Amino acid sequence: MVNDKAQCIEGDLLVILRHGPHGSSWLREGLDAALVAAAFGRRVTLLFMGEGVTALVPGQNSGPLGQKGTAPTLEMLEMYDINTLLVEAAALARFGLRGDGLMLPARAVGSLELSMLASRHALVLTF
Repeated sequence: MVNDKAQCIEGDLLVILRHGPHGSSWLREGLDAALVAAAFGRRVTLLFMGEGVTALVPGQNSGPLGQKGTAPTLEMLEMYDINTLLVEAAALARFGLRGDGLMLPARAVGSLELSMLASRHALVLTF
């Protein structure tokens, strides 16, 4: 684990996603920001925290009132070279999820690493 800003590449972006796939547009907006940043050459890391981990549950459809699902956007991440997906280990446990049961491969991170993530990125956006 690196806790040295000198090793952080200028322009790296950490996008923290704290909201679930339905009920608000926060998750969609965070994913859109990540895709735009990646399209402009930024190296993007996505961190799913709290209710945000539920966005990675497979088999989700549109939400109430026909709200668009986020699964199609999540499936596009690889096309934009967004390959670093992290999930809060405590949130996985809280929702009874396992890392190997998510729709995309993501690495679970504990509280110690979570506390260092922001310092390892030049830019941090929270949704």
